[in-house]
Amino acid sequence: MNKISSSTQDAGNSIVWLELHNRTMERERLIDKPNSSHRYGGRSSMTDDDDILDITTDSDGSFLDDPITPAGRGGRGSAADSDSFDGLGTAGQYDDFHTIDWARDMQRYRKEFKVVNRRQGESFGGRIRAAFYAGSAWLVVLFVGVITGIFAGIIDIGATWLSDLKFGLCRDAFWLNWEQCCWAQNTTQFGNLNDITCPTWYQWYEFLGFENQDAGAYVLSYSVFVVTSLLMAAFAVLLVLVFAPYACGSGIPEIKTILSGFIMRGFLGKWTLLIKSITMVLVVGAGLSLGKEGPLVHLACCCGNLMAHMIPKYAKNEAKKREMLSAASAAGVSVAFGAPIGGVLFSLEEISYYFPLKTLWRSFFCAMVAAFVLQSINPFGNDHAVRFYVEYNTPWFFFEIIPFILLGIFGGLYGVVFNKLNLKWSKLRMTSRLGYYPITEVLLVTLATALLSYPNPYSRLNTSQLIAALFKECGPQDAIGFCDYNRTYSRVDQRWYPSALAQNGVIDALWQLPLAMVLQGILTIFTFGMKVPAGLFIPTMAVGAIGGRMLGIAMEQLAVYHPDLWIFTGCFYDGKCITPGLYAMVGAAATLGGVTRMTISLVVIMFELTGGLTYIVPLMIACMVSKWVADAFGKDGIYDGHIHLNGYPFLDSKREFMHTTLASDVMSPRRNDPPLFTITMDSMTVEELENLTTETLFNTYPVIISKDSQRLVGVVYRRELIHALKQARKNKSEAVSQSKVYFTSQVPKFPVPGIPPHLSLVNILDASPVTITDQTPMSIVVDMFVKLGIRTCLVTHNGRLLGIISKKDVLRHKAYLDNQDPFSIFFH
Repeated sequence: MNKISSSTQDAGNSIVWLELHNRTMERERLIDKPNSSHRYGGRSSMTDDDDILDITTDSDGSFLDDPITPAGRGGRGSAADSDSFDGLGTAGQYDDFHTIDWARDMQRYRKEFKVVNRRQGESFGGRIRAAFYAGSAWLVVLFVGVITGIFAGIIDIGATWLSDLKFGLCRDAFWLNWEQCCWAQNTTQFGNLNDITCPTWYQWYEFLGFENQDAGAYVLSYSVFVVTSLLMAAFAVLLVLVFAPYACGSGIPEIKTILSGFIMRGFLGKWTLLIKSITMVLVVGAGLSLGKEGPLVHLACCCGNLMAHMIPKYAKNEAKKREMLSAASAAGVSVAFGAPIGGVLFSLEEISYYFPLKTLWRSFFCAMVAAFVLQSINPFGNDHAVRFYVEYNTPWFFFEIIPFILLGIFGGLYGVVFNKLNLKWSKLRMTSRLGYYPITEVLLVTLATALLSYPNPYSRLNTSQLIAALFKECGPQDAIGFCDYNRTYSRVDQRWYPSALAQNGVIDALWQLPLAMVLQGILTIFTFGMKVPAGLFIPTMAVGAIGGRMLGIAMEQLAVYHPDLWIFTGCFYDGKCITPGLYAMVGAAATLGGVTRMTISLVVIMFELTGGLTYIVPLMIACMVSKWVADAFGKDGIYDGHIHLNGYPFLDSKREFMHTTLASDVMSPRRNDPPLFTITMDSMTVEELENLTTETLFNTYPVIISKDSQRLVGVVYRRELIHALKQARKNKSEAVSQSKVYFTSQVPKFPVPGIPPHLSLVNILDASPVTITDQTPMSIVVDMFVKLGIRTCLVTHNGRLLGIISKKDVLRHKAYLDNQDPFSIFFH
């Protein structure tokens, strides 16, 4: 393996290395803060959230024009009820890798809502603005659904064309894929492209005059297949590394972390949207063992973020913006599977952290619009949003519950094995020199995928085409091997065909399909997590679909050879007893459930693919058994596993805190730690406050009456304090370094000769911070952080300030109790 000395590798990897280096240095700077230590290993235990991950794009926060107010103005929690947003942290937009304060943001929203409602009665323009304010959410989700559907349609068309480009080209219209090119000849049946004659579709060896049976034709086709795959993958990884490093991977672990209240600027930006759209087409066309379904959720959230930035109501309120992102994620799944209801449930079950009822309605509307737009585009020419939409017409029978349970067990065990191996490989990539060579890794995996996939006719197919073939009931139009039955077709428009004896094609498929399944599973382990867009829905479903199809063929042949067995009594329905395609679908749901631990949303997605309620019970059985089996070895799905592996500070709202520790065990500072940095309400000068903000990096500063009493008054936030002091220096010529700063309305009424004029910053004081006592159980504290979305809480004893607890402290404490590295919540 060559080191990155070439210009392309050096350009791509140096960017990633520089970004990782900068983030590591930033983390070290934040961890090794002056004058503080931590009980877990001597690091800082104070409650700045600087190093906690948070994810969004640029936020054009607006500060108050003049946050320095005259004495007597009430801050938040004071008796004064002003219609302005002063005191609510209007200046409090968040920096990169910070956590948001849901409670403050929602209070700001309520304050803004009150002002808008009051002004709508003052003028006609006020009523127009109020109507726009009320309906802006529906406009956002409407445009998000439209744009997501358009992007998904373009990606589907482009990925299908590039996938077929590896085999040949349409002679008369090069922009058509193989299926569209051969529609006129009615030869678009499922099967090996080499075995299907289509006069208008030229395979690459035909351009050079080779015949189908020539050895040279096979070698040439094999070579073109490998080379085109490598070119597409190389172009994709270079685009990602050079233009949008956040465009790699699935994006779902990061989206979950975003929606839990963290900021990562650029992750949902326009460059990420553009580059991920292009590279998704390339990597799917390259034939890598990955899917586009997870990345489509990321794309939809990028659309949601960009649209939300156009509406001030959401652009300046991170908590409200996340409601739009939840709706956008539903649209992503909707276009991925053509399942709008399943998309809404996926957002609720798997993605979203906060999901009020109004978000449910908007998510449904957004998913519906996206599905409608995609179906209008009709990228696959089948009047459906996905390639593998199927309609079964034969019933299932009670005895088939046993094979469905077996498929559930298989799916759960596969999920356990896959998750462990993929997480181990991803950890090795992060902790070894392998992470320095992302381009080399992508090219090697692509080379192995192309070399190993081409000899097998099933692994050679595009994964979505393979799943579609596995789901289908075999008919006279299907030329693929596992549809080779001893049947005589008298009509081609029958809704189903009777069971029959398997012939050579089926027998060959029973050893080729297992090889394709093993290859698919192994390659996905190495592919998921590379520096290219990579989802795992499709490859995981392919593994389960192959296993289910083989079990279905075995059951079908057992019924054909032994129709008199008691289990088959009354089974045959017009000559049809077993539907192998149904087993493939159940197996696909089982493996996907085992890997992701999804249940309800997965069942609904698969139900929407079949278009009928008849098969919902087999799907429910397989998904529940799969989850039970997988949960017996560990509760985390693949997305939660990658969240923990990457150190994302995600506080899971679905997990209960079962320990008996107290707030005093977690708060900062502890015994022998330096005292907490605090601000007195009426004795500190401008210079002292400026030095405090310069020498420390904390986001929250408690305000107390005096150092002796330690009685709590409230808190001020770093960004607002820095801005207020700068404004005081700029706008108030009488404010000097020795000016005394008051965080109370009780200020001297008259200036004292010889003493610099005082400065009142009572308006930036949060007079109602969340407080608990030192004996509060941590189970209650964790519930407060999860359900209230708070950023910090103060710990008191008989009204005296003892310490402070941040979300980072809670995450560290939980990791410590789970025998994990307490500092693993940071970037590695």
